[in-house]
Amino acid sequence: MKCKKKSKVFLVPYPAQGHVTPMLKLASLLVNHGINPIVIIPNFIKIDSKDVNISIMSISDGLDQDGLTTSSGRDFFAIEKSMENYMPCQLETIIRDQEDGIVCLIVDLLASWAIEIANKCGVHVAGFWPAMLATYKLINSIPEMLHDGIISETGCPLHNDSICQSFGQPTIRPQDLPWLIGNPNARISRFKFWTRAMERTRTLEWLLINTFQDECHNNKDQNTTNFDTKILPIGPLNTHVTIKNSSFWEEDLSCMNWLDKQVVNSVLYISFGSWVSPIGEAKVNSLALALEATKRPFIWVLGPLWRQGLQKGYLERISKQGKIVSWAPQMDVLQHEGVGCYLTHCGWNSTMEAIQSKKRLMCYPVAGDQFVNCAYIVQKWRIGVMIDGFGVKDLEGGLRKVMEDDGMSERIDRLNEMTTGKVASCKAMDNLTTFLSSVRM
Repeated sequence: MKCKKKSKVFLVPYPAQGHVTPMLKLASLLVNHGINPIVIIPNFIKIDSKDVNISIMSISDGLDQDGLTTSSGRDFFAIEKSMENYMPCQLETIIRDQEDGIVCLIVDLLASWAIEIANKCGVHVAGFWPAMLATYKLINSIPEMLHDGIISETGCPLHNDSICQSFGQPTIRPQDLPWLIGNPNARISRFKFWTRAMERTRTLEWLLINTFQDECHNNKDQNTTNFDTKILPIGPLNTHVTIKNSSFWEEDLSCMNWLDKQVVNSVLYISFGSWVSPIGEAKVNSLALALEATKRPFIWVLGPLWRQGLQKGYLERISKQGKIVSWAPQMDVLQHEGVGCYLTHCGWNSTMEAIQSKKRLMCYPVAGDQFVNCAYIVQKWRIGVMIDGFGVKDLEGGLRKVMEDDGMSERIDRLNEMTTGKVASCKAMDNLTTFLSSVRM
């Protein structure tokens, strides 16, 4: 009697838009390799399998038992509690029920709890990093930063010198380390989260990264870590596959009709991503007034929580100049010829979409890996500028610098080819094939 060939791969993303979307795209690619991918998400995320043509398996996060009945009540720490204490037993049950047919698990490193479950069940497991290789290497160097006295045992910077991972790479300020978000207690908790996640990755044989082969082309140790994990760049995934209807929120398509009426390269597109906490009423109002003062047409993605800073009557005043939406079809907007510049928080997915669409960037990083991404955009790739605030002078100065840089278009074209060209795509797909061949052995 022939043994049934294993074909299932379970994918476990961290439950946030910027993590679920690239994991769905990876799952879609696996289908082309004869794999039956199943994405496991908590049940507060409403994505229908029929909409994305990928199998979705929902598990409870247990947070409703504490009275958190909406996704808005699920902050970073509530989700962490759920991932550590409630989701593991459910995943173990799923794996043991279907163990004979599982090729492997692919686990987002922010959902590192699932690595332990895979090891416990004796199932192959690969890591998935949805961001830059440079950010992974920065976080993975926590032991070295501790040893060198760069940070304290709680992750607090011990000096004001800029941090550079290797010669020729961009620098970041100590206060921009990815775990330094929120109040002191929150920062300590996030540092513990990252330390634990990196410790769990030590057992991984493979790490799939949503980046391009030449991201750190001057970094000779790009393809391995200190713990012999094989690093395989398989991105940027947004260039290999398109997933429709994967957004957690309904997209306002009316902005596309509005864009069709605008002059080529005249529109400023503003979006700060899906998970960034509101920047505060004062900053929202400052940006709103600065946008109005520029008299430049704009599309601004501004959710209900962010609109509290708007002056009464503002929406009516700018109704002809700008378009404010709760959520936009971002890739369609960026690829529209009317958009000339993108004011962004520098999330990795947004950065790659901008490069794919050949758009100039104005950068206002807010938290996490965004400062590292911004450093590459501004210092190394030179396809954008960073602004420090939302005053009229900040916005006008940033727009002038980014739009009047005659060499920027050429640099964007080169980076676009480096990331989305035929050679880059072939390398990425070769890496994915190499991984699947290894894990099936």
